[in-house]
Amino acid sequence: MMAMTEQLPPGLALAWGITPGPGKRGPKPAHSVARIVGAAVQLADAGGFAAVSMPKIARHLGITANALYRYINSKDELLVLMAEAGWGPPPDMSSQAWRSACTTWVQAAIERFRVHPWLLDLPVRGAPVTPNLLRWLEVLLESLVGTGLRNQDMLGCAQLLDGYARSTALLVRGLTESTAAPLQSVLDFLQPRLQGFPRVATLMASGEYRDEEDPAPDLKDDVEFGLGRILDGIHALILRRPETQEPPVE
Repeated sequence: MMAMTEQLPPGLALAWGITPGPGKRGPKPAHSVARIVGAAVQLADAGGFAAVSMPKIARHLGITANALYRYINSKDELLVLMAEAGWGPPPDMSSQAWRSACTTWVQAAIERFRVHPWLLDLPVRGAPVTPNLLRWLEVLLESLVGTGLRNQDMLGCAQLLDGYARSTALLVRGLTESTAAPLQSVLDFLQPRLQGFPRVATLMASGEYRDEEDPAPDLKDDVEFGLGRILDGIHALILRRPETQEPPVE
């Protein structure tokens, strides 16, 4: 077992609950992998991705940094486990038709990024391979099974929806953290300088460049518009399936 896990990416075995075999006899460990990961998540939630380091986690737990390495071999391993903890289980979409299920999935992913913004900063090194991330992929693929899409197409749709959720969450985070000047002041400055930008000037004059204290309602509309167009594209792909198949339920 040890030889097999040594060939795996950092953190994968621990994510699946496989821990190294017992070492020499001695006192019972004072900490656990779960507690260390929980401390890392707390630090990231409070201070962002930059707040996570082995020394900071050790101080948070009241131990030395070297002591952490009895439980976790590297920061790369820790980041894999943090992703597992941050994502948690996926939403239940078992009773929904494919379109509403995909909508639920994207909204749930965006909410995960809102609760744990640092998830957006974690490196993506390949396809999902840990339990929770595989569950998120599984429920999304399951929602598309009855559409008649090929496996390759379903995976492509999953990647597209995941990318949309991530890009939207990045936009939301940027707007939330923005310290920019009030937009109306910017518009007043730009108005006499828009002679070469007739389409932009028309949008600004119509009020499409909004400056509200709470941009969430408008942003929600934008998110739904973009997601709706993606789902329309998936529907068009579904309609290209062989005519012998039954039409999917939306």
